Amino acid sequence: MLEIQPVNQPDSPVVFELAQCHNGMQIGIATLNVPKALNALNLDMIRLLAPQLQQWASDDNIAMVMLKGAGEKAFCAGGDVVSLYKAMSSEGGIAQIETFFSEEYRLDYQIHNYDKPILLWGSGIIMGGGLGLTAGASHRVVTETSRIAMPEITIGLYPDVGGSYFLNHMPPGAGLFLGLTGASINASDAKLVGLADHFMDAEKLEMLLQNLVEVNWGKTNVLNHEKLTQLLISLDEASHVAPASEIEPLLDTLKALDELQDLQQQIDFILALDSTDSKWLSKAQAGLSHGSPLSAALVKAQLERNKGKTLKACFKQELAMSVRAGEFGEFQEGVRALLIDKDGQPNWRFKSVSEVTTQALDSFFAPRWSDHDHPLRDL
Repeated sequence: MLEIQPVNQPDSPVVFELAQCHNGMQIGIATLNVPKALNALNLDMIRLLAPQLQQWASDDNIAMVMLKGAGEKAFCAGGDVVSLYKAMSSEGGIAQIETFFSEEYRLDYQIHNYDKPILLWGSGIIMGGGLGLTAGASHRVVTETSRIAMPEITIGLYPDVGGSYFLNHMPPGAGLFLGLTGASINASDAKLVGLADHFMDAEKLEMLLQNLVEVNWGKTNVLNHEKLTQLLISLDEASHVAPASEIEPLLDTLKALDELQDLQQQIDFILALDSTDSKWLSKAQAGLSHGSPLSAALVKAQLERNKGKTLKACFKQELAMSVRAGEFGEFQEGVRALLIDKDGQPNWRFKSVSEVTTQALDSFFAPRWSDHDHPLRDL
């Protein structure tokens, strides 16, 4: 029987618990706990997660950490962009934007560089900020209900939370395609593009926890990583067949997309693909057609300008881009149309990518801080 000890209040926006292992070690469990909002990540949640992860990192009795979401619908459907919209609409809002993204990216970077194993239970919806938490976990488990996307083009933003890094590490053209279309991918796709490691049936979460507490954990992080990997491989093999990949049949097509140089050519190429027998591809094309042309230009530029850069450099660049997005107005208009007024009719500043000026695009990549005063200088 599982022995779970609460660390904080059960109604906290992030619930922390300790699972007692059979050999006396413990597993730290963090559950995003705002299921009505699909566990959208807000500043309060970030400020709960970061210090608790740090505390567990320095506790010799903690063998590993597990991140999951409350409810069955989502791990995390993104950042709390409604709160960001309110900040953009208020006096002094840019400072709030800077604070949110600074602390969010710092948390993401902390997860990427965590010494102990972090098991991410990625069942249900994982979008935007949720992918920021997911991408850096050492062991990412997806299920038949997983739907993963970076749909920022629909709200006038761009794929942040390290997207400049992980989209560039996907098979040729895949990162560009996903950024431009905001396409939602399944568990098999996630493994194919490097955003997940293992597949399990969603119903087996309790069984997974039971197996975890029976592992003979030690004090050596490297060995604990190996023990977790072996357990997940065995559970992966005992699960049902994962859903068929939508991306795998398109790998050659995406490589051809990547070889095109001009953004308009790339957009035309995607829109010309035959989606008659693919509802998934048709939806991806619709996402591109109705998305922000400025966002499309930002996706291409962020991938080109950050190619080969370190994760730290990517986060520092993205912070400048995100604060600029808070100033520029396109992000605000996109959130208004999708989530505030819900009219689905964003009035994009630029009606096509050909209208996006070099001046506007370059303003997102202009240095905002010196190396000495950058908010993420100490990553």
